[in-house]
Amino acid sequence: MGRVFEKRKHKMFARFDRMAKGFSRIGKDIAIAVKQGGPNPDNNPRLRMAIQNAKGINMPKDRVEAAIKRASSKEEKDFQEVIYEGYAPHGVPVVVECATDNPTRTVANIRLLFSKNGGAMGNSASVMFLFERRGVFKFDPAILNLDELELDLIDAGAEEIQTDDEEIIVYTKFTEFGHMQKFLESKALEPKSSELQHIPTNTKELSEAEQDEVMECVSALEEDDDVQTVYHNLA
Repeated sequence: MGRVFEKRKHKMFARFDRMAKGFSRIGKDIAIAVKQGGPNPDNNPRLRMAIQNAKGINMPKDRVEAAIKRASSKEEKDFQEVIYEGYAPHGVPVVVECATDNPTRTVANIRLLFSKNGGAMGNSASVMFLFERRGVFKFDPAILNLDELELDLIDAGAEEIQTDDEEIIVYTKFTEFGHMQKFLESKALEPKSSELQHIPTNTKELSEAEQDEVMECVSALEEDDDVQTVYHNLA
């Protein structure tokens, strides 16, 4: 087997790690949604979105139901949503979204991860002005007929539509996110994922070696248990 087997094993474990991280992220999204709006998805748009995103990453239905049940319990932790900002190596701005039951622990961990990986944690609003908050909806091309729906999507708030063989991505302004959600629900269209993201207003070009250093810092941040999503403007 040798090296070929080792490479396959590494890829397999990396895929399992990404899956576990994805399930953990959605689990926290569900917990926050239930605490804010209750366990009934019919009356809780945020929970409906979290369940939809769980389907998009093939999270088993029983795990989704268990997460909702846990979140409904008074004993379940309350997660706070917090955002930290900083710079990765070579001055690349980074936004780190977290969901934590202990912000004191989380801020210390994030500061240390920046420092250990050649970056530096910044103050609030130190890099956020370099990003724009936008709605991002991703679809399987098989369920979204753009020829029929493109004008309707624009009327519903689509600001930009990107397509390739694997997926269709619809971007909206932050203020149009809810409008787009309602439109998709009225058409019974389920995206693979729907979320608000921090999209960089411009990107930074670096050499391959410099990119590797930036991505080492980003990966280290992503691996922290309290981190939900990391955004940067690396091209």
